[in-house]
Amino acid sequence: MQKCNMKIALCHSMQYAEKAKEVQEWFRDHGHEAFPSSFNELFIGLNDEEKEALKLKQKYEHDAIREHWGNIEKSDKVLILNYDKHGIANYIGGNSFLEMGFAYILKKPIYLLNPIPGIPYYETEIIAMKPIVLNGDIEKILK
Repeated sequence: MQKCNMKIALCHSMQYAEKAKEVQEWFRDHGHEAFPSSFNELFIGLNDEEKEALKLKQKYEHDAIREHWGNIEKSDKVLILNYDKHGIANYIGGNSFLEMGFAYILKKPIYLLNPIPGIPYYETEIIAMKPIVLNGDIEKILK
């Protein structure tokens, strides 16, 4: 059995629960531990509308934001899985942006899977947190 060298918190839109699971498995296969949302498994296989309804329930009834903060706190690095969404390339939603802020305050290295999105209201703040952009090459986080 490979030694677990690193712990990585995964932050992403819950629309991409399946992709987050794939990334989690990729890290496991490379001897590392990755933490998507504790509720990630519940979203796998749901359509977008069902995911949206469940997302609200998890945030209100199960304190999902604070729950994932614990994953960020215990991790060595934070990886934002910023895939395209709503016609925005490399989308970072409100929750992932909030989680980037948690990571920044905790002095955790922040990685973006894809380039910084051109989102008018918080692009400057994303840049200010000095994320390391992987340009789609997840293996770079291991270096």
